[in-house]
Amino acid sequence: MEINLAQCFIAVDDHDKALAFYRDVLGLEVRNDVGYAGMRWVTVGSPAQPGVEIVLEPPLADPNATDSDRQAAAELLAKGLLRGVNFRTDDVDATFEQIRAAGGEVLQEPMDQPYGIRDCAFRDPAGNMLRFRKPRS
Repeated sequence: MEINLAQCFIAVDDHDKALAFYRDVLGLEVRNDVGYAGMRWVTVGSPAQPGVEIVLEPPLADPNATDSDRQAAAELLAKGLLRGVNFRTDDVDATFEQIRAAGGEVLQEPMDQPYGIRDCAFRDPAGNMLRFRKPRS
């Protein structure tokens, strides 16, 4: 039996700002853009990984959620307390410079970690933490 990652989800509060970051800064391709029940889901992915997608979704993408639950999720997102994604890159320093030059909010400059990787970290426009890593040789 083979199991592979197909999709992961990132909460965003403004899909247009998210697209400007994920598509225009990171270079991910838009694979789908769907609206339903007043909400929007945009699927992006790396051209190098056609079988893996990131779904940019509302903070609480459940049409049956209560207003108080939606508010709580939006507040957690605004504080940067929802989890993001770790990306692999072939050049952490070049990736860092590209994102920083585009105005990305730096959380950590490139550094060698004791657990065998070099990485850096940013916040996306919604406040999610994104890490960019490469195994050290």
